[in-house]
Amino acid sequence: MERVTLGSLAARLGLSKFAVSRALSGKSGVSADTRRRVQELAAELGYARQPAPKELRTLGLIFHDTDLINSELHVLIQSGVQAEAQRRGYQVRMRWTHLAEEVEAFVRTCSGAIMVGPHERHTYDRVYALDVPIVRTGWLDPLEQADFVGGSDHEAGSAVARYLVELGHTAIAFVQGTPGYRGRMERYYGVREVLEQLPQVSFRQMTFEKEVRFTEHLRAIEAEGFRPTAFFCAHDGLAVTVISELLRLGYRIPEDISVIGFGDYSAATQISPQLTTVKGHGQQIGAGCVRLLDDRINERMARDIPVRLLIASRIVNRASCGRARRVAT
Repeated sequence: MERVTLGSLAARLGLSKFAVSRALSGKSGVSADTRRRVQELAAELGYARQPAPKELRTLGLIFHDTDLINSELHVLIQSGVQAEAQRRGYQVRMRWTHLAEEVEAFVRTCSGAIMVGPHERHTYDRVYALDVPIVRTGWLDPLEQADFVGGSDHEAGSAVARYLVELGHTAIAFVQGTPGYRGRMERYYGVREVLEQLPQVSFRQMTFEKEVRFTEHLRAIEAEGFRPTAFFCAHDGLAVTVISELLRLGYRIPEDISVIGFGDYSAATQISPQLTTVKGHGQQIGAGCVRLLDDRINERMARDIPVRLLIASRIVNRASCGRARRVAT
């Protein structure tokens, strides 16, 4: 006869193992009707509840499998999740998918789950219905009732703006590529928030289309009379391209033009001059997700109060930024 487990009870009832465990242990978080259904089926099938089963100490880590741009960040998040989970006595299982049915099936097997990347709305809706604690690193809708751990993108953008102004730059461009990435837009909003209060500073957003070389974009804005002395690039990969193109055109960095990136990934120290950038703490984001899930699983926090945990970035000074040497005309 097949052994009756939390998983088989959950499958029979269409519930999560998390909900079944709470119903059998008498904990809050399930309705009276759900508790009754679980207890009746458990008695009927002869289920013997085991103390602290190992399968209930499993955290799921789900990466959106088409989000390749942030792959280095995801490796750091994974490292942070695994280290903190081990410290707290959890196993970690991982899955790379964007399919809602696969995400739902995977989360059903976990005590809690971390969702990384731009999953679709209907995927989140299916997962939330399972009543399993979920923490996200992808951006939320305004006041969305969900837990989130991430970086301080808006704040970082404002810090970069102040940093460049303190270096004497009065013509600053924000360069970004593929549109639709919320973090990059938050960095842009942070820069704009500061520079719009400074009438002596000219500011321009440049959208870097991969089909058109950066040189063509630069020539276009220079023809309009805007000659930036500093470029803030939405991510390090884009900053490497900008530096390469500027050097090819004969500009000296940072004597003529300063460039600052975002992320502090491996490419930042593999070019010359090495890249001044904003360091994002991917490992700490991963660890923060585990800490928040652990609090949820152990009911240390009110269920009806979502939490936002931001890990503050910092500017890493290297050789690609310096004081402004010329005034734009």
